[in-house]
Amino acid sequence: VYSSQEIMRYTVIRGSFISYLLYLLVCGFTPLYKSGGWGKFSVYEIMSFDIYQETLNADNRIRGMIRETTLDHSRSLTKMGDSQVYMKLENHQYTGSFKLRGAMNKILSLGQEDMNRGVVAASSGNHGAAVAYTLNKLNIPGRVYVPEDASPTKIETIQDYGVEVLVEGSDCVITEAVARQYSEMHGLTFVSPYNDSLVVAGQGTIAVELQHQLDKIDAVFVSLGGGGLISGISGYLKKVNPGVKIIGCSPENSPVMIRSIKAGEILDIESQPTLSDGTAGGVEKDAITFNLCKKLVDDFILVTEEEIAESMRLFIEKEHLLIEGAAAVAIAGFLKQKSDYQDQKVVIIVCGGNIGLETFKMIL
Repeated sequence: VYSSQEIMRYTVIRGSFISYLLYLLVCGFTPLYKSGGWGKFSVYEIMSFDIYQETLNADNRIRGMIRETTLDHSRSLTKMGDSQVYMKLENHQYTGSFKLRGAMNKILSLGQEDMNRGVVAASSGNHGAAVAYTLNKLNIPGRVYVPEDASPTKIETIQDYGVEVLVEGSDCVITEAVARQYSEMHGLTFVSPYNDSLVVAGQGTIAVELQHQLDKIDAVFVSLGGGGLISGISGYLKKVNPGVKIIGCSPENSPVMIRSIKAGEILDIESQPTLSDGTAGGVEKDAITFNLCKKLVDDFILVTEEEIAESMRLFIEKEHLLIEGAAAVAIAGFLKQKSDYQDQKVVIIVCGGNIGLETFKMIL
């Protein structure tokens, strides 16, 4: 026998219509009815609470497997913005990116039988490396699918962890479809980079650390692609600090989530080349992060390629740290609207530091 809370948790994690009906039968229809009918109600209206609980569970689950990254005060950004600016350095995480948190939480949540069967992922970048690292650490079989245009360096990084790499598809959408199909045919677990509540909760452990590292945060700037990172952070922080403002930052060349939220539905928008390859690409039609971002993110900012490049150069010059384009997007977003946050305590999530040599040469 399951409690209503357990059933709702299953509903949120699986996104299952059947489990949603089960919740209605156990808990009754009346609490779920809203004026205006049933159509507007969804489990996402209470999902921030679930993210909070799931994030605490994730933090306990992965704590010994990941690195608690530092929160550094930035003198240069503080001076430029007339506010107190802090940098959450996920570029120092194992594998060089925040992605390890979500992948680790998802895989550690599996039962032993599922672990023994194996795991499948699709990614040419940080998510693929995070999954491969986790599989290597836990001695779990698996494979990572990459698109045809994946860089040899990134493929080699994934292979270095002893995970099988298969090249499929001319773009990431096709690659992911092939990977999902393979996982379903063979009964393997597919690890999404963002469209999974366990992955979202894993990314949210950044917020658990922030809560202990800094009091009374006024605003957090987060790079926004598929929305897993910002959903996890905002879902947790909004629970412990309802007044905090969460700002999502995306490149103008790949504004899929921001444009989708403005349109009220997930759009199929072709991305243009961008330095922020970590946030580039489409959003799945059933992505749980769409509703989460719509509900939990306070503001959205689009930045140009030049603004991204300038932020990368600034970080190298002033902070003496290498960051990837996706991390620079959040910095560029802050600099673009810094006048709105004077005398406030601001955190910028520096989401990763995996930059290729050619990209590094190009921005200098």
